[in-house]
Amino acid sequence: MNQSHGQRYVHVQALESIEPDCDALITTTPGIAVAVLTADCIPLLLISSQVVAAVHVGRKGLINNITVKVIDEMKRLGATSIHAKLGPSICGLCYEVPAVMAQEVALSHPQALALTRTGTPSLDLPKALIAVLLSQGLTFEASEICTLENSDYFSYRREKITGRNAAVVWL
Repeated sequence: MNQSHGQRYVHVQALESIEPDCDALITTTPGIAVAVLTADCIPLLLISSQVVAAVHVGRKGLINNITVKVIDEMKRLGATSIHAKLGPSICGLCYEVPAVMAQEVALSHPQALALTRTGTPSLDLPKALIAVLLSQGLTFEASEICTLENSDYFSYRREKITGRNAAVVWL
């Protein structure tokens, strides 16, 4: 997918050569893999026995509630029990942002508000996303790897180039 930091998701029912502009791919088709690419944002895989999804969750996606929209769609498609896996992403100690931006995100996701090691405003997106998942009744596993701190992973903030980490799921 061409990730746009938005709230759009696309159903994938067959292999396609086009890359839709969206931030989540959902499938009910066994054998079709869906993937999300990230460099500091959260790669979120949502898994049930009937439906799976790969979701790109950054600051804007968190505000736009992409996760809740995808969970609702998965339930509409028959998912009865959904488990979430959060891959490596930038942590709250490293994701420094302007104070105004931190307050803007905290209006809808107060759990995101954090401070860096030096006491400057930051966002803890994984913590906020976990709160969303729990509010939706999901179980979860979350990586504790920070993409900025761990050079085995791409980080746009660290490298200023667009390398990508991939997370893939299928039925």
